[in-house]
Amino acid sequence: MVYLKSHSHRQPQAGRLRRYAALLARSLPVLLAGCMFGPNYKRPSMYVPDMYKEIHAGDVTWVPAQHGNALPREAWWSIFHDPTLSDLEARVKIGNQNLKAYEAAYREALAQVDETHADLLPTLSVASSERRYHFNGRYGIESQTKTRPSASGFATWKIDAWGQIRRQLESDRAAARATEDQLAWLTLDAQVQLATDYIALRYNDSLTTLLGNTLAAYRRSLAITEQQHLLGAAAETDVVTARTQMQNAEAKLIDVGIARAKYEHAIALLTGVPPSALSIPMGTLPTDVPTVPLVLPSQLLERRPDVAEAEQKVVQENALIGSAIAAYFPEVNLGGVFGYSGPDTLFKASNELWSVAVGGTEVLFDGGARSAKVRAARDSYAQSVANYRQQVLIAFQSVEDELSSLRVLSQEAEVQTATIASARHAVDLALGQYQLGATSYTTVASAQIAALTNIEDGLGIQQRRLAESVALIEALGGGWGETSPARHE
Repeated sequence: MVYLKSHSHRQPQAGRLRRYAALLARSLPVLLAGCMFGPNYKRPSMYVPDMYKEIHAGDVTWVPAQHGNALPREAWWSIFHDPTLSDLEARVKIGNQNLKAYEAAYREALAQVDETHADLLPTLSVASSERRYHFNGRYGIESQTKTRPSASGFATWKIDAWGQIRRQLESDRAAARATEDQLAWLTLDAQVQLATDYIALRYNDSLTTLLGNTLAAYRRSLAITEQQHLLGAAAETDVVTARTQMQNAEAKLIDVGIARAKYEHAIALLTGVPPSALSIPMGTLPTDVPTVPLVLPSQLLERRPDVAEAEQKVVQENALIGSAIAAYFPEVNLGGVFGYSGPDTLFKASNELWSVAVGGTEVLFDGGARSAKVRAARDSYAQSVANYRQQVLIAFQSVEDELSSLRVLSQEAEVQTATIASARHAVDLALGQYQLGATSYTTVASAQIAALTNIEDGLGIQQRRLAESVALIEALGGGWGETSPARHE
């Protein structure tokens, strides 16, 4: 490192400062526009189908997403037209503590970007001191006490001539965007989980209503059986069977309350409140399953936050290759000091001091550490590309899974509706025959149990259809609007 120092007073201070500023102004664009080593980012190639397989399967017609029916990502649950669900979903981003933690992680990533960006700029600092000393008059020096103040400014600058800092900055920015996408995906996942729990809660509400009505019917059947027994038209075993059937329904009704309470507690946790602070009134399971418009497969890659996150990790690792390659080249630093030091009046030309330093360091031998780091960076990039492509395949699979599930469940619901009608008719026939004495109560009980089971299965199918609709929305990235928060400019 070479230092240039001077204590000359022949040139006015202002003139020298102007020359330094002019030199810096001419050098700055050249220094900042230095080389950039490493590959520039290019999205990895990936096969993208033109259409989803399930759109051509069966007789189900899916509506393609259009601008007119687009919903904002934040309000995808509006398709269910349920004010209670909408109110609960709005609380997820406000109160969910897991999301607050990831929001803090995103802000931390942004702070890291600012910290790396600061490395591109000079570091300026100032220092001042005051030293007081006394000569005692010996050796022919007059006894005196003096004060010597000093003030100086320092500047250091690591020149990013080879792009090492800029590649690191590129990587940090991609890491911040990946954290943002992760936050978006976790937010969507929490919203989907709440909707799924809410649908399960409404299933239990409908099951409670069903069991309540069934219990009332069983009590009437028990009363009829007891009356038949008093008249000698029914055996005591019929009474016992009817009473057992009624008691089983009572126990089942109580058990449903346990499941409902757990879903309500889970929803409270997702909204960030203790279970005691949330009470959801009884309701019913929606009877209509909304039709979810589809985005094109190519749009899916831009809409899903988890896919966008995986791609940003590719960008991050790609930039680190250039940062590792730049380590092969010399490190260049600039340094300078300008200040005053002297007795009496401090800020005058005779007390001026300054120095400028330019230095460079180059590693001559490192045992292969830098080449190993470059290889590691390339392998890490290859790993991120494979993870990105796998995430894309998972996204396509998720959509196809939900489409096939909805198609099959729609067909199953039609069959189950017919089965329920037949089971109810069987109960009416069995009761009529029993009242005429043409059959035993065992036949009635079997018909009633079969009807109850089939109606429960019908509610279960409806719950699954609604839950699969929510899962399809998640697979599509949380809605189907034209704009996508997962896309980074």
